[in-house]
Amino acid sequence: MDRIVGNIYYGRVEAVLPGMQAAFVDIGLEKSGFLHASDLIEPEEVEFDEEDNGNNRRPSRRAPSIQDHLSRGQDILVQVTKEPISTKGCRVTAQISIPGRFLVYLPSASRIGVSRKIESREKRARLRKIIRDLLPRDGGGVICRTAAEDQTKDQIHRELKSLLSLWSKIEKKAAESRPPTLVQREASLTRGIIRDLFSSDVDSLHVDSEELHREIQKYLKQVAPDLVKRVHLYRDKADSLFDKTGVEVEIEHLFNTRVDLPTGGYIIIEQTEALVSIDVNTGSYTGRKDPDKTILKTNLEAAREVARQLRLRDIGGIIVIDFIDMEHQNHREKLFHELRAHVARDRARTRVYRVSELGLIQMTRQRVRPGLVDSMSTKCSGCGGTGWVFRPEVVARHLDRSLRRVASDEKERRVLVRLHPEVALYLLEDEPDFVEHVKARAQVEIEIRDDPTIAIDEFRIVSQPAGRDVTEKYAAA
Repeated sequence: MDRIVGNIYYGRVEAVLPGMQAAFVDIGLEKSGFLHASDLIEPEEVEFDEEDNGNNRRPSRRAPSIQDHLSRGQDILVQVTKEPISTKGCRVTAQISIPGRFLVYLPSASRIGVSRKIESREKRARLRKIIRDLLPRDGGGVICRTAAEDQTKDQIHRELKSLLSLWSKIEKKAAESRPPTLVQREASLTRGIIRDLFSSDVDSLHVDSEELHREIQKYLKQVAPDLVKRVHLYRDKADSLFDKTGVEVEIEHLFNTRVDLPTGGYIIIEQTEALVSIDVNTGSYTGRKDPDKTILKTNLEAAREVARQLRLRDIGGIIVIDFIDMEHQNHREKLFHELRAHVARDRARTRVYRVSELGLIQMTRQRVRPGLVDSMSTKCSGCGGTGWVFRPEVVARHLDRSLRRVASDEKERRVLVRLHPEVALYLLEDEPDFVEHVKARAQVEIEIRDDPTIAIDEFRIVSQPAGRDVTEKYAAA
């Protein structure tokens, strides 16, 4: 399913549940959106957090009673803040936010917020004054993002004007539509990443698609011309960008339950419906003399790797980490601060609790969408759901990169690709031009043949006319 976080819908209230202080809103998806009372009306005092694009403003007073503000059959404009996960539908809010590169416009708010990452009082005061001068009376609220720190008044004015115009179009479309309907789609994944993540802190950005390269440059010329020179088109045909940078191997490793640590220890990551458990072990690392120092060093390494894995795998919800038991209180405190320091770099909101009496650290991480395992895999019919296999679209991407290696090797002129029927059907229906595009780029004759004996997330590449299986040579290790 496409990403829907940030999408704005004109929906209709299906049910109001006073006991849960929530409502279900039909927005045209398979399952209705869940709207909690705290997401209904903007409180007077709000803590802004620019990392959430305004979608996770935290109220400082009690939420209103939902039955006083909503009734069944009522039409309402809502925005998705959380993707459907497992059997649950998406979560929505009536507190709309429209993000730009420098600002986030909040139509239902009335305050001006500034990113907490802008620490200078003078700069914070300057930004607030600029927004107060430019924002129409009763024109809503604004969050100044970190990227706005050194922007001129004209640049900020230009973006604010654009955001106000977009909001006007959204209101007009909603007024002319019948619910449920989508009135505003969030920016594409690429544009969203460039808008939210690509800044002067990033040394370079490498892209292997000419079309994508042009799109990014065009966007940056409008919002951040000084960053255009940091975008590079990857032209090496011998190695794919994923191979060159090691991304292919990293993706495969993200599905491993075991992650090795530099000095010989390792962690085990197990995901369940209720929570994620992480176990830390010393493994082959025995230290030299002091066992307490050996344990502390392993735990500190594990804390850094846990924070990294949570970001890479996009793991959210309740997380319980079983570190190796430590006798000294100062060691436990050091571990707690080490983990908290590393998760602080995470854009998702996190909360870490101190080491418990059982030697566990409990933490939570904001879950906006399904994690990597859920989004890139599906339950295996052959093993009754106890294992995971790649989706057909992921297998197609893996095959595409493998065929690039075939082309760069320049030893094969014709190959036969044997695929599971479900993957072959996906290529036929969803990517009918796949073979022609690969042929044009690779200059290799390719024949696709379905084979029910092949696992759904595997394929075989056979050299023709020799009939020699060359899969292992060209598929990623």
